[in-house]
Amino acid sequence: MKRTVLSLLALAAMSATALAAEVKPALVYGTGGKFDKSFNEAAYAGAEKFKKETGTDYRDFEPKDDTQGEQAIRNFASRGYNPVVAVSFAWTSAMEKVAAEFPETKFVIVDSVVDLKNVRSVLYKEEEGSYLVGVLAGMASKTGKVGFIGGMDIPLIRKFGCGYVQGVKSVKKDDQVFQNMTGTTGAAWNDPVRGGELTKNQIDQGADVVYAAAGATGLGVLQTAADNKKLSIGVDSNQNHLHPGSVLTSMVKRVDLAVYNAYKDLKDDKFTAGIQTLGVKEDGVSAAMDDNNKSLITPEMKAAVEKAKADIVAGTIKVHDYTTDNACPM
Repeated sequence: MKRTVLSLLALAAMSATALAAEVKPALVYGTGGKFDKSFNEAAYAGAEKFKKETGTDYRDFEPKDDTQGEQAIRNFASRGYNPVVAVSFAWTSAMEKVAAEFPETKFVIVDSVVDLKNVRSVLYKEEEGSYLVGVLAGMASKTGKVGFIGGMDIPLIRKFGCGYVQGVKSVKKDDQVFQNMTGTTGAAWNDPVRGGELTKNQIDQGADVVYAAAGATGLGVLQTAADNKKLSIGVDSNQNHLHPGSVLTSMVKRVDLAVYNAYKDLKDDKFTAGIQTLGVKEDGVSAAMDDNNKSLITPEMKAAVEKAKADIVAGTIKVHDYTTDNACPM
């Protein structure tokens, strides 16, 4: 009997070891580059956190254009990487093809939905986080004119802009919000020069706060605002530290959670497919407050954001999602 128990314990230990060995993480970024200080870098931070906590290394790949995503996802899957996380809507069709070819591999896509039994789709309520930073922009603006610079002109980025407009106008309904998109291809995520030009144009029209939702292009937005002694708002990662005293806040989108949770859930044998949606309630989006922007945020502004967060969670404030009907209340 004793020998049987020992044998069962040994088998259990072997099974646990085998399960752990199956966790071989991979990460495919969007085309803005790993160190964009924004969306992709948030994903990188999630992978690094998992590596630091578990000692499990991962492989990653930076596609240079929209044609390389499918090749990277398939390459990782064919070499036994599991799970494979792809952080861009641009990889939707690639994920649909590759995940179907490798049904035993777990996949995660961020900012899109792939309806397969081995795919987790992680979405965010960007409109809610953008509403919060819009409240701050409306309260900080002295001209009654603020700006928004988007990256690629797609509904997802319009969703950021629409939430921002609603937040601004919740404070001052007559404020103007200038909006420009950087481009219509993946190159729009990595053009800080163009981002700077658009920002200067908005500043010349009177904007004194400019929100960037444009990946690495946003670095040009933040730099130009700082150079012209205006305020900016960062996105995805906390970008307050890039220009302390000039970046009013950052709309933090916790892409790191999508990556970290995918790896940890598989390691813990808790991975589930389907759609996960992260908003204010789930701490998936927020307005960053830290030592770098504390001189810019008054107690009244902080209180207004906290109230807006509570009202969003309670359902008292319902922020319109642009992607539901491609319209934005003004």
